[in-house]
Amino acid sequence: MFTGKTIETYGIVYENDYFCSKHESIDMPRKKKDESDVLTKAIVKGILEKKGKDILSLNLKKIPNAVCDIFVLCSGNSSTQVEAIADSIEDVVRKTIGDKPWHKEGFENAEWILLDYVNVVVHIFQDHSRIFYNLEKLWEDAVIKKYESD
Repeated sequence: MFTGKTIETYGIVYENDYFCSKHESIDMPRKKKDESDVLTKAIVKGILEKKGKDILSLNLKKIPNAVCDIFVLCSGNSSTQVEAIADSIEDVVRKTIGDKPWHKEGFENAEWILLDYVNVVVHIFQDHSRIFYNLEKLWEDAVIKKYESD
């Protein structure tokens, strides 16, 4: 018998950190649409504090079956910088909005760190990983906004 909440991330359904059938119901926390924009601003501020570069937001709100409202992408020069950017984002978001990531991964080798705030998902890449995965091309139907680094 299935009990508890499940979520689907990137085609994998989780129940309390265990895999379960894709046929189970999915109950994911959702935030108001305008909260995504406020959260994105706080995320970009955290990226800029650690000199993240090539910052883009991909607005997926009008794309059918998109996994979230907004992707935020940025790059760092090293695993140390990528980790520092992720930590900075978490600190800024927690201090300004009082929110924390619902899920995070990639801290082991810091080639690509993902912070999932449900409606906004942050991808922090080392340069070579960003070029390889090319999420900008994959989601090219999104409305793309570029942020200038200092």
